[in-house]
Amino acid sequence: MQALLDAVVDLVALVSPAKVRTVASALRGLTKPNAAPAANTLADTPAARAAVARVVAAWAQVQARGDEVAGMLLGASEARLRVERELSVELVWTGPTTRFVPTRRTEQVLLDLIASATTDLFLVSFVAYDVQSVVAALNEAGSRGVRLRVLIEASKEHGGTLDKDLVPKMRSSIPSAEVFTWRKRVEPFVDGKVHAKVAVVDGARAFITSANLTGHALEKNMEAGVLINGGPVPKTLSDHLQALIDVRIIDRA
Repeated sequence: MQALLDAVVDLVALVSPAKVRTVASALRGLTKPNAAPAANTLADTPAARAAVARVVAAWAQVQARGDEVAGMLLGASEARLRVERELSVELVWTGPTTRFVPTRRTEQVLLDLIASATTDLFLVSFVAYDVQSVVAALNEAGSRGVRLRVLIEASKEHGGTLDKDLVPKMRSSIPSAEVFTWRKRVEPFVDGKVHAKVAVVDGARAFITSANLTGHALEKNMEAGVLINGGPVPKTLSDHLQALIDVRIIDRA
């Protein structure tokens, strides 16, 4: 049975839901796999035909009717559709692009993410400055009642590694934001840095990127990241950041 399950999953992952329905319809009502139509009549590409053939071959190894195999195909297809509706991962890129691969720019993704916030937004960056579009978007979110929290690297004077203290500038630029730093760095994290660059919104969407919140990073550098909508990762990231606050690993600056 495991071979049949694997073959069903492989086919559903490879072809469209419409094509899965075509194959399921062709198998429904059959009592034996040798009555199944030829794979080349059910699929268009060599890979898809091979996947259909594997389903039929695996069916021949178990006691099952065509209706059961069709049901397995449709159930797996519906599960795939639901996952795709509830979870999406999108590539984000700043820097040189080509006409062959479409990508979204870091700044635009971040602005869209901020605009989508309804209750809570947590930003983490090593440094943050010279990005007026992001500052304006954050202040607009704050005016809507969104709770804004920002974690940045502390200055050397306050336990961090930066020569300049960026906290006062952050406070003046975004008055409603709660600014956090990592001051108490015990072993094995002595000499560590806030090197994460993430944004998480409402525990439902997360942006993980190589880019700091600086004009250079958002406009000129080669930077890559992923935007995650749905699934467990955004909530886990949000919970982790909150836990760092709760246990006083990071503190209000």
